[in-house]
Amino acid sequence: MLVALVDFTVDPSQRQEALHVLLSEVATVTAMPQCRTFRPYCDPASESHVGIVHEWQDEAGFEAYLKSEDFAKIGEVLRPLMTSAPSSRRYRATPLET
Repeated sequence: MLVALVDFTVDPSQRQEALHVLLSEVATVTAMPQCRTFRPYCDPASESHVGIVHEWQDEAGFEAYLKSEDFAKIGEVLRPLMTSAPSSRRYRATPLET
């Protein structure tokens, strides 16, 4: 399994807009082959943080998402809202319990 953690910052006045964009894509992204989780969130300790937790069955599924029109569409809306470059960390993971 591949786990990807994405974090970025936005102006606090635009955080809800950024979260709304991501939440509106949850059903589309989780319907993609091999997607297990697409979970947007805001850090309650920061007024500017937005994050996403991804879980994909394998790296190929995640790479297909990154090349998709949906990913491009999300980026077109979110990138102008960002006040920092996104940080993306990816991990190969083996679930120990479900």
